[in-house]
Amino acid sequence: MGFSFRKRKKIGRNSWLNLSRSGASASTKVGPVTLNSRSGLRVRLPGGFNFRGRWK
Repeated sequence: MGFSFRKRKKIGRNSWLNLSRSGASASTKVGPVTLNSRSGLRVRLPGGFNFRGRWK
């Protein structure tokens, strides 16, 4: 098991600045969907399920 570093700073009502070992990114939440500046997508589904994916 390795060590990881992750820090999240709120910069707006539904926006965050994410800092990690691999660099910085921004994310914003619109309803149950969270979009990341590194082409990430996360959707909260009913029943406690999540869908995580990427678009390109």
